[in-house]
Amino acid sequence: MHESDGFRPRFETLEGPAPDLLLEEHEGLLRVLPTPSPFGMPRRWRRPPAVRLARGAWVRWQINHRFAHPCDGSWTYRLDTLNIAHGPAPSHLFLSPPPHHVDERAPLR
Repeated sequence: MHESDGFRPRFETLEGPAPDLLLEEHEGLLRVLPTPSPFGMPRRWRRPPAVRLARGAWVRWQINHRFAHPCDGSWTYRLDTLNIAHGPAPSHLFLSPPPHHVDERAPLR
């Protein structure tokens, strides 16, 4: 959301891997691990382990970042909520509570 458009939520649906997401399939399980931006704060020295999903399962992963402007110190906030399914998924799948939820939101100083 951006202040310039009245904080209207934006949604994006992708098929295939996103650039900031590690996905590996091994023996029928999908290993999921988001990669935090190296430019965002706070630094995450300890991270939750990757989630392994069986076919048909899904996970909701939330992670936040603060980005500071190098010239004036102003900053922006970003919250990513990733809903990731292994295999084909019906359109209403992500409307229910997730079977796996990883909350990696951190306090931003």
